[in-house]
Amino acid sequence: MRPRGSYKISRRPREGGTPLDPFPYGGRCQKLLESLCSEILEGENLRIRRIFEQPRAIYRIELDKPEMSYQRTTLLDEDTLEELLEIDEVRSRVAQALR
Repeated sequence: MRPRGSYKISRRPREGGTPLDPFPYGGRCQKLLESLCSEILEGENLRIRRIFEQPRAIYRIELDKPEMSYQRTTLLDEDTLEELLEIDEVRSRVAQALR
C-alpha cells in the first residue's frame, strides 16, 4: 500500500504536446478566442477596461446578452487582446464600444 500523498508523475506528453511543452494549451486558448470573437460580434453591450497595469497589463471584457439573461466576463492579457483585435470585424466592434 502506498503512503498518503504519493502520486505517480507521468513523463508522457499529453496529446498534441511535445517533450518541451507537455501541457499544450494552445488549442484551448484558440477555442476560447474563437468563442469570444463570435460573442463580441453578436453581443449588444461590450465593455473593455484595463484593470491591471503592473506587473502585466490585464484587460477585462464584459459582454451582455439581455435577451438570454447572460453576461460573460473574460480577463485577457495584452498579447491575447492584440491577437483578438487582429480580426477586422472585432476591431471595429471594439472601436464602437470605446466611443
